[in-house]
Amino acid sequence: MKIKFTLNGKETGGDWPAEKRLLDVIREDLGLTGAKEGCGEGECGACSVLMDGKIVNSCLVPLGQTEGARIVTPEGLKESPRGRALLDAFAQAGAVQCGFCTPGMMMAAEALLSRNPKPDEQTVREAISGNLCRCTGYDKIVLAILLAAEKGGGLW
Repeated sequence: MKIKFTLNGKETGGDWPAEKRLLDVIREDLGLTGAKEGCGEGECGACSVLMDGKIVNSCLVPLGQTEGARIVTPEGLKESPRGRALLDAFAQAGAVQCGFCTPGMMMAAEALLSRNPKPDEQTVREAISGNLCRCTGYDKIVLAILLAAEKGGGLW
């Protein structure tokens, strides 16, 4: 089935089965490996991407649901001024440990800050609650997101 969507600002299309997972297309067919295969059940957030501005677990999204959608992967976020501000804040706060959860956490942070540019700590914790950190770095991740909100100014 021919499926078209916008990926990181570029029109993308292919002849893929509609039931193929978005995560598999992004990683295997398009070579973008920022979104990770974690649990494969939508529990860990390692595969998080933005679809039409909302965070989704790409391991649960059949490609047929992406027709005409705007999808942003960690690679696309990283190239934006907002993504660079998040990267800087994560580095400054020491929020990157093993790095496995970081792309998903940054996608959750972008989704939050795009709808609420000045969140409080509780709001940040709720926003990242769908993302697991195996290194238990939640406090530093929360600090990084609050720092990005503070320093990001007019970016969000």
